[in-house]
Amino acid sequence: MLFKELAGLHVRAFKILRKQCPGQFESIFCNEVLSAIIPYVGIYLSAQILNELAGRRNPETVWRWVWITVLVTAVLALLKAAVQRWQKCREASFWSNLDKLYTDKMLQMDFCVLDEQKTHDMYSQIRQNDNWGGWGFSNLQNIFRQLVSSTVSIISAIVLTAGLFLQKVPEESPFAFLNNPVLILGLAAVLIVITLTAPRLANKVDDYFLACSDEIRWENRVFTFFSFMMPKRDRALDTRVYNQQDICQDYLQLDPSFDKIARYIAGPGGLYSALSGIISTSFTGFAYLYVCLKAWAGAFGVGSITQYVGSITALAKGVTDLFGTIGKLEQNTVFLKACFDFLDLPDPMYQGSLTTEKRSDRKYEVEFRNVSFRYPGAKTDSLHNLSLKFKIGSRLAVVGKNGSGKTTFIKLLCRLYDPTEGEILLNGIDIRKYRYDDYLKIFSVVFQDFQLLSLPLGQNVAAAKDYDPQRAKECLEMAGFGDRLEKMPDGLETCLYKDFSKDGVEVSGGEAQKIAIARALYKDAPFIILDEPTAALDPIAEAEIYSKFNEIITDKTAVYISHRLSSCKFCDEIAVFDGGKIVQFGNHQQLVEDTGGLYHQLWTAQAKYYTKKNAE
Repeated sequence: MLFKELAGLHVRAFKILRKQCPGQFESIFCNEVLSAIIPYVGIYLSAQILNELAGRRNPETVWRWVWITVLVTAVLALLKAAVQRWQKCREASFWSNLDKLYTDKMLQMDFCVLDEQKTHDMYSQIRQNDNWGGWGFSNLQNIFRQLVSSTVSIISAIVLTAGLFLQKVPEESPFAFLNNPVLILGLAAVLIVITLTAPRLANKVDDYFLACSDEIRWENRVFTFFSFMMPKRDRALDTRVYNQQDICQDYLQLDPSFDKIARYIAGPGGLYSALSGIISTSFTGFAYLYVCLKAWAGAFGVGSITQYVGSITALAKGVTDLFGTIGKLEQNTVFLKACFDFLDLPDPMYQGSLTTEKRSDRKYEVEFRNVSFRYPGAKTDSLHNLSLKFKIGSRLAVVGKNGSGKTTFIKLLCRLYDPTEGEILLNGIDIRKYRYDDYLKIFSVVFQDFQLLSLPLGQNVAAAKDYDPQRAKECLEMAGFGDRLEKMPDGLETCLYKDFSKDGVEVSGGEAQKIAIARALYKDAPFIILDEPTAALDPIAEAEIYSKFNEIITDKTAVYISHRLSSCKFCDEIAVFDGGKIVQFGNHQQLVEDTGGLYHQLWTAQAKYYTKKNAE
């Protein structure tokens, strides 16, 4: 990858994180500047004290340098403590802010993009890269820290090292050759060779990890899944009945990539690390030799040896670290690109600008006109040339076999997907022209796989922290949850589940479904869509719901998806789906009398289990 592209990706990433994590990089910068400067300040002040002790030994001068050292050290220590506290506070929120970056993207992207398996695979890959190696966005704070630290170290070391080359050995000294510019250039050449060679050898180890990243990511994924499976409550029954811990243990023992890495570290990787350390350390020997010879020859005092040896060694380390960090940038680019591939996923759906008409009479007419839809990558249509107009205030049941297109029909109605062909109209206007968030306001939906939150019951019903208690109670009673509500220890303030409250209440699947229905009623949208609304209810609770059917729905337009055809008797119209088409349409009596139709076939198949003969 070209350096321009590499730098561009990281600059963009830094800008995003700086906005997402305010104060994070500023605190790192201040902390690293202080961390890099403090040792050099100590080296310089110690050198002045040693020079005075080895030279004139003036007590006043010595004490002056001692007090300056104490004062400066104390001030810098206080500053360091304050900055470190600031940085730790920023770091505490870094991971949640980073999570929010991806969460915001998922909330903003079109549902059709979010619903694709590819999207979740991309996100999972990002998480795995972060989990096993800290690659991607999470690595940027370390890279930034190393860049600042090495840069400040280099600048500080150059300032303190300058005197080493400016102070000359007396010409009459046998060591006058140390003043030769060629020797100085040779020392600089050694420094350059070390700074280029040492980090390259060290980065070879990371290059190996990079080459194994696909294998490591997969095995880490397996390890994470099987390691944390046993404690999960929803898996406890199957684990014990089928001894699933045995197969988990088998998979946990499969880690060939980690064995390969261990062998590499013990072999070539260890050799590269050792050579890198030897080369860096050897330069320290050259530095000591050069500095001590100049001091022996009288170029400067003994105390300056500490200053110059420390600074020139730090200069070499700083340059080495800088080039090593550039290598880290190159390695991190592959993973950073994966992050941007996810964040740059395009939203193909047209974003409308019209607002839906606010109608107190709820007269919203929806029409499907020659609508066809095919999922991305599919070879056939899930819906084909479908036309249907909703009657305002009517109850429509949608029935059919699995895979007949019922759920796709609802997704298109809610504009979670756009039709491949045809159009869907709201009051005569293509729904794509409406603002998406505004269009969704006319729908209340109880999905088959609905979700409740571990929050108070009333907040679950209202889907908001502040709500109308009386209205929430009425909706729960209409949904058949009234008796259970009376037994709740804190009424509407009773927390569901025990994630955040030890006094939380566990509700059954049927009770949860009633709460979900109450939530749909609380929204009070003109369209209410119920996907298998009584699937988790027992027959008595189901009969209770349907007995006050009209009271629950009131003047709303209702759409039901159901496998239980008994619910269709309460509906004004029934659409029978098969193969992505509406093959029958009418009321219950009309369809059940059509003995050659699919509805009669489905009705008969269910009804036979409730006949007297079969009951006996």
